[in-house]
Amino acid sequence: MEGVFLGQIGLFPYGYEPTGWALCDGKCLAIKDNSKLHSLIGTKHGGDGTTHFALPNLMGTEPIHNTNYYIALEGESPTEEE
Repeated sequence: MEGVFLGQIGLFPYGYEPTGWALCDGKCLAIKDNSKLHSLIGTKHGGDGTTHFALPNLMGTEPIHNTNYYIALEGESPTEEE
């Protein structure tokens, strides 16, 4: 996805997961299917670190009613500046 960083979190007014994004509801994902995202966030939000890791759970923290936080499952890999 152009202009989007892998692992970027966005607030959207959708009642569905946009393509390439996942709802930040704490669900576990398979590392084998999402290895790049796992390398960025690890098990900070849960998971066993061997086969699964968890997305952040931001449910209930939305500043505006009928919006949701989503995390980018694909996109440009962010780089760390020194």
